[in-house]
Amino acid sequence: MKIEANNPNRKSWLEVDKNSDFPIQNIPFGVFLTRDDIITIGTRIGDYAIDLGTLHQLGYFKDIPLTDDIFLQDTLNDFIADGRITWRLVRNRIAEIFDKNNNNLKNNTKHRDRIIFTMDEIEMQLPVAIGDYTDFYASKEHATNVGSIFRDPENALLPNWLHIPIGYHGRSSSIIPSGRSVRRPKGQMKPAHLDTPIFGPSKLIDFELEMAFITTDVNKLGKTISIDEAKDYIFGLVLFNDWSARDIQGWEYVPLGPFLGKSFASTISPWIVTLDALKPFKTESPKQEPKPLPYLRQKGKKSYDIHLQAFIKPENGEETLVSNSNFKYMYWTMTQQLTHHTSNGCNVRAGDMMGSGTISGPTKESYGSMLELTWRGQNPIQLKDGSERKFINDNDTVILKGFCENEKIRIGFGECSGKLLAALE
Repeated sequence: MKIEANNPNRKSWLEVDKNSDFPIQNIPFGVFLTRDDIITIGTRIGDYAIDLGTLHQLGYFKDIPLTDDIFLQDTLNDFIADGRITWRLVRNRIAEIFDKNNNNLKNNTKHRDRIIFTMDEIEMQLPVAIGDYTDFYASKEHATNVGSIFRDPENALLPNWLHIPIGYHGRSSSIIPSGRSVRRPKGQMKPAHLDTPIFGPSKLIDFELEMAFITTDVNKLGKTISIDEAKDYIFGLVLFNDWSARDIQGWEYVPLGPFLGKSFASTISPWIVTLDALKPFKTESPKQEPKPLPYLRQKGKKSYDIHLQAFIKPENGEETLVSNSNFKYMYWTMTQQLTHHTSNGCNVRAGDMMGSGTISGPTKESYGSMLELTWRGQNPIQLKDGSERKFINDNDTVILKGFCENEKIRIGFGECSGKLLAALE
């Protein structure tokens, strides 16, 4: 089926700034609370949120086989479970409705007033009920940096890293939407100068510049999917800040890996950008040596050229850009991650989320965490207000941004932001 929604020459009758992350070619999906305190599924064009529930009720999706309540729910799970054909039909129809040459809704003031909201009239919600969340460790540069900091730089990567997409099962209950504050966690730590651990507020809070993909129903328990099939089960991507308490994590992670140092909060951007919208920005992923085992071998362009940025904004201060990275640096791709995830027969369901792991590039400016940017605090970063940061301070806001851009269009993700509050007494 042709993706009409991606036509780069299409213009909308809604006003869209040329630098907007959300032109008519994007058409992401999210969930928001309206000015009438109604939760609905919607999309966004420019600085306008569009109520898809009302759009459907008023007959604008006729001839598309949708249930009456598909957009009247408080999560996208059922819509995602309908599969790729439905996603494409809906995106194509939305593009058609809001095309500058289509006057059906444009000239119907009564309908427009019920369907279209400005962004300051709504409150974004978590877009999916995340049943399970897996976080991978798939950036070679990040894994090498961490191995160099904590182990031997000559043997930074563990023996399995180049053969297998490393991951762990995270805590889905503490995933929150952009804009919600994060509380500094308490935990057990063991400072180097002490013989026994202590308990208290973490002193080393870090951000992790990541992306995450959302799946549809993939497989039944015991079944696997092939590397060629995997892409068809990925709905879209969000920005993802997997907050980390490095001192808690450092003490607890042996032998089973991350636990309380990660599960206190993870922040995602509220609009899911579909893989269909990102199709014009597909690109080559890094060469894999040694060659992966046959079940993980892929052909063609499997990554995406998504520019990623991280900013730190102190309270009452100006934001400072601290990291410039790119999704294309990922060594293990999304399709490899999903294929490996099901290779043992593990079932993956609609609304499950897979984090990329910290995305770092080849230069210091492209490192995706404070652990790397300051090299474990040895080289503090100076912010625009003159203050320095080794890690994240109380009342700092971390803002992640991401976008794709070519000579014709820009497709973005908006912001993924969270303010760090002091630990509870």
